[in-house]
Amino acid sequence: MIVVLDESVLAADAACSRGELTLARRSHPAFRKPYACDYNKRSQRDVPLECRESLLPLITMHSHELVQQLDIIDAENLGAHLPAHVVAQLPARGVTVFAVSDDASDTAEFSARYGFGLEDCANTIVIRYRKEGAEHYAALVSLGSLRLDINGAVKTALGAQRLSFAKREAAVEHSGMEFGGITAFGLPDDWRILVDAAVMERSQIVMGAGVRAAKLLLAPEVLRQWPRCEVASLTVAAE
Repeated sequence: MIVVLDESVLAADAACSRGELTLARRSHPAFRKPYACDYNKRSQRDVPLECRESLLPLITMHSHELVQQLDIIDAENLGAHLPAHVVAQLPARGVTVFAVSDDASDTAEFSARYGFGLEDCANTIVIRYRKEGAEHYAALVSLGSLRLDINGAVKTALGAQRLSFAKREAAVEHSGMEFGGITAFGLPDDWRILVDAAVMERSQIVMGAGVRAAKLLLAPEVLRQWPRCEVASLTVAAE
């Protein structure tokens, strides 16, 4: 179990010093990157309530025995890796940016190579729709394990008369991002950004970062607190 955290979490960990939560072994590759530690083998139910309550708001967790070391991009270097308009809209706290291989940027390939389940991978899909006689664009954020209910829930949420997936060229042109790396942050101000309710049930998610060579790791609560985020039920269970 890998836990991505900041110094405030380390302080909380020190307070919970009864052995239920331990720092990662220094031999673990994830420990070589800042802000990483691991839980012991006990379930969260075995951690004292006071410890859980102090830690849960501060951490994002990812559980997978094949998790690889993330190549973290420091905040001061984001401008050299991400589009400027994406960097400008990123929340100041709660988002970890890391580099990935371009050939593993697509959801299925990323999941297989980096060990994040499809249920923790959030795709940002660009939609073109018509409403009140005008053409509009919107972004839909949904988990890779679920299927968008385009002609039902999505159409209703947008109040659209008709809608379709935006063509690749249009999505790239209007977002100013690379196809396969589009993210909710940095999209035009007149776009609506709908986030599927199922996204909010995850402990953490991985999103695009505007380019294929990077990803964002964050807790869904970061999206919930973002003023542009609209949460709605947009998907049906994958068959």
